[in-house]
Amino acid sequence: MAYRAVLLDVDGTLIDSNDAHTRAWVEVLARHGFDAPYEEIRRLIGMGSDKLLPEVAGISSESPRGKQISEERGELFRSRYLPHLKPFPSVRELLERMRADGKQLVIATSAHDEELKGLLKIAGVEDLIQGETSSSDAENSKPDPDIVAAALRKSGCPPPDVVMLGDTPYDVEAARKAGAAVIALRCGGWADPDLAGAVAIYNDPADLLAHYDGSALGGSTPRTPGPDN
Repeated sequence: MAYRAVLLDVDGTLIDSNDAHTRAWVEVLARHGFDAPYEEIRRLIGMGSDKLLPEVAGISSESPRGKQISEERGELFRSRYLPHLKPFPSVRELLERMRADGKQLVIATSAHDEELKGLLKIAGVEDLIQGETSSSDAENSKPDPDIVAAALRKSGCPPPDVVMLGDTPYDVEAARKAGAAVIALRCGGWADPDLAGAVAIYNDPADLLAHYDGSALGGSTPRTPGPDN
């Protein structure tokens, strides 16, 4: 299978940001009286606030309190954490390789619009992206398929011609619900059993680039290199 388009998650996939998102959520929830353990929040990163807030605080993200918490979390993340984030190794090189192969690159993320621009700038890939979808393009965040479906529409390709690159079980579930295949990366902090359903699993963008020719991106039958490969 030679995929024509690649849908890209950002947090935990291109940028090492999942822990930073977790810390921002823990701090803001504590301000509002919610004792949400780091480990509990960490396993939910990859979902949007519409899923996370009901899970950890029992409140709707659309309620006045939920909106305030979400806004404060966003402001804290952008001011304290975003300036210090780094991309994973070989992110730009991997995307350049995909573009050289004629693949269309479309962002499919639960991140908010105001965060996405900064994240792509940090990743150094703004000029390589041909389409973007964010939380504003979907009613429900991952693992619902809304964001992936919106990215598929922007790609103009049918689901069998598209693969998603992601790092969480929520990416895998959302893409599969939308009919797209998934290549998963361990760099977001999830183990292989959590990423079951992906056509292949690699350590990080550099690992995928090193195995590119033998991967699903290169048109070969994918495999799952071990964590030390």
